[in-house]
Amino acid sequence: MGKNRLTTWTKLHRRFGDHVRRMRNSRSLTQEALAERSDLSVDAIRRIERGAFSPSLDTLGKLSVGLDVSLKTLFHSFDLERTDGVAEICDFLACRSGSELKLAWRVLQAMFDEP
Repeated sequence: MGKNRLTTWTKLHRRFGDHVRRMRNSRSLTQEALAERSDLSVDAIRRIERGAFSPSLDTLGKLSVGLDVSLKTLFHSFDLERTDGVAEICDFLACRSGSELKLAWRVLQAMFDEP
């Protein structure tokens, strides 16, 4: 692999690591808490966030579980270089029961109804 390609991959790993760190911080999670939620080691989380580790698909799946987002949302928000809040809300609601969805809908409506 040429030097330019290696540099590109290194930058990509670092960008992804920064993205994971921002998502973790936005959820007020420590590296330890994310590791526990993801069933990964704290060292793996640290290495991912530093860009020193190229995670496997299995590891990415575990990481998305720990961050409570789908793989699609994890990569989509990385590609955009910002968090896609709507996608994250959809991921959160996707595993809720019908009654929980109805309650969430009522809460949202109440929050944004004009008096």
